[in-house]
Amino acid sequence: MSSHSCTPPSSPAFPIRVVLLTGPSGSGKTSLAMRSGLPVLNLDDFYKEGTDPTLPQLPDGGGADWDAPQSWDAGAALAAIDALCRTGRADVPVYDIAASARVGASCLDLGGAPLFIAEGIFAAEIIADCRAAGLLADALCLRGRPTTTFRRRLARDLREGRKSAPYLVRRGLRLLRDERSVVARHTALGAHPCAKPEALARISAAGAADTVDAAVRS
Repeated sequence: MSSHSCTPPSSPAFPIRVVLLTGPSGSGKTSLAMRSGLPVLNLDDFYKEGTDPTLPQLPDGGGADWDAPQSWDAGAALAAIDALCRTGRADVPVYDIAASARVGASCLDLGGAPLFIAEGIFAAEIIADCRAAGLLADALCLRGRPTTTFRRRLARDLREGRKSAPYLVRRGLRLLRDERSVVARHTALGAHPCAKPEALARISAAGAADTVDAAVRS
């Protein structure tokens, strides 16, 4: 297992905030986050390991339920976000989805940016905590056509060999049926549901506001 730890942190001269980006698996969170031009924290790297006894199981006996929030380490994700907002850098895990295991660690350095994106299917689970801590700039839930999301997700997962093909097909069909309820849950937790153009506009607005704030404080 490889590891790359951050150098000792220092306090930034201005507040740093996070945009939480959630949405169904395959909705385009990762590509949108990359298009934003902001530093990105990949929340999927905080999945629990496949050997963790607390992993939730599918009711049909088909193995771990990787779409249940209990399959994810919310505490560790929050700690990383808090460190990034306080110091501008954090040690984060590197997770191999195909192996269901952490395979290393890396240092995420924001490079002086006053805003970053934390994206993943469980991002909505920590909206309330980030808001209460004063870390939240915005919380967004990408939504689109469930059939489009299904095709995009299945093609990606098969291409990357994330799990076995039969598992991915069963999972994809289940998520297709559940997609609207997933968006409704994320919305209830405080995320603003929107398509990609609106999400990019809101991220840009948050970035502009934080850049002005940082300039005033410097």
